[in-house]
Amino acid sequence: MNPYIINGDQIDVSELYNLIKEARPVSLGQDVYQKIILNRQYLESRVSDPDSVIYGINTGFGSLCNIQISNENLEKLQENLVLSHACGMGDLVPEYLCKLIHLLKIFNLSHGCSGVRVELVQKLIDLYNAEITPVIYQMGSLGASGDLAPLAHLSLPLLGVGKVYLGGEMMDSKKALEIKNITPIVLKSKEGLALLNGTQFSLAYASVIVAEAKSIFNLANKIAALSMDAYVCDISPFDHLLHDIRPHKGQLITAAQIHKLLTESGVRNIEKLSVQDPYSFRCVPQVHGASYQAISHAEEIINTELNSVTDNPNVFHEADKILSGGNFHAQPLALVLDYLAIAMAELGSISERRVYQLINGDRGLPAFLTKYPGLDSGFMIAQYTAASIVSQNKQYCTPASVDSIVSSMGQEDHVSMAANAATKAYKVLQNLKSLLGIELLTAGQAFEFRRPVKSSDTLEEMYAGLRSQVSFLEEDRLMHDDLKKAENLVKKWVEEGI
Repeated sequence: MNPYIINGDQIDVSELYNLIKEARPVSLGQDVYQKIILNRQYLESRVSDPDSVIYGINTGFGSLCNIQISNENLEKLQENLVLSHACGMGDLVPEYLCKLIHLLKIFNLSHGCSGVRVELVQKLIDLYNAEITPVIYQMGSLGASGDLAPLAHLSLPLLGVGKVYLGGEMMDSKKALEIKNITPIVLKSKEGLALLNGTQFSLAYASVIVAEAKSIFNLANKIAALSMDAYVCDISPFDHLLHDIRPHKGQLITAAQIHKLLTESGVRNIEKLSVQDPYSFRCVPQVHGASYQAISHAEEIINTELNSVTDNPNVFHEADKILSGGNFHAQPLALVLDYLAIAMAELGSISERRVYQLINGDRGLPAFLTKYPGLDSGFMIAQYTAASIVSQNKQYCTPASVDSIVSSMGQEDHVSMAANAATKAYKVLQNLKSLLGIELLTAGQAFEFRRPVKSSDTLEEMYAGLRSQVSFLEEDRLMHDDLKKAENLVKKWVEEGI
């Protein structure tokens, strides 16, 4: 496969997501290569000045910033930084996300503002292209000063230390490097700090969440439309005239999608069973549409972060400056990750309400969607499960970004907690897939009671996809298996829709 050339061009969430899915190798473009070299040469010229004191390059870190380090200890300083900061705990980060964090660090250093050698960037690329993926843990970052602990684990394999994945197996970094004939590297001044400072942990999670959330939005609209057909809903709440007078973009898009999906359905020929539909059906444009706009806002922030430099200090060789600031502070990501979690949770919450309406025994549907209520429980406990997941999502939506804990003897006195926002938003994302799987299965079961009426072509195609995996529930059987098949189908469609 042809490598992706990192040449300084802008990249967005969708392109990044596809790079990971395709397992495409990467390489540095010539202009980027030269920029990194010039940046490093300037840094080395500044460090060679005996009177030069530059944070993190010849000083300690954090609250130890006023302790100057002798030239002969600069390499040891960087190695010590990586080893001492590798304090990750908790669950393992999924391997594909570890790979994405690795790629994002390459992108971040390729801007040529970090003062690292081109050899370091190339070593990261060698490991990435050899599919040596660092083992990273979920807990340890405060989302300020960079995602320090996770990025320290990312950096360990460069030294031949720590654990990695290779060929689906977890092993010692040293063994993996020997297998791929890659030698460890000795870190030079500034390089350990450049590796550890940055928002790549939180950004990797955010990128995947927003990429999949975009696809989930469209799928949620289709599944909701199937539920509406099964419930014999009125199509008039989706008339564009209603939405033209309240023209939020997400609302307009959702209403248009739903109206198109339902217009050609044979259900339109069934006599209305109620004057008005519950909010979980009637207000889909307003609810789904608001989530769409939250996702769009988050994507804008995340795309900016993807093309930003987030380590510290930064080296500007053309301006003859080395500046220490706060670009590692992940507050922009923390806020939108909390926002994303809420937006996704709402898609799941209204989905569960539609499930509840479908199993309630209303509008000519049997109680719990079974032919033999009493003898069979049908979809009774599927709705319990959905309610449980919705409740957990509410708990995950407590914002992380409003929290801050003072660290490093008060030097780092306000932190973003973006990493915690990222991991809990990721859990909401996975829960949402489960919830949509439950609604898909329930809507499919309910619609069977409307046969021989047919829905629109698009919804019939989705229904056929469900039936290729799960048959109609004639009588009670092991429900977990059906739920998992529906969930896996949702996951498949989400991935294909990006």
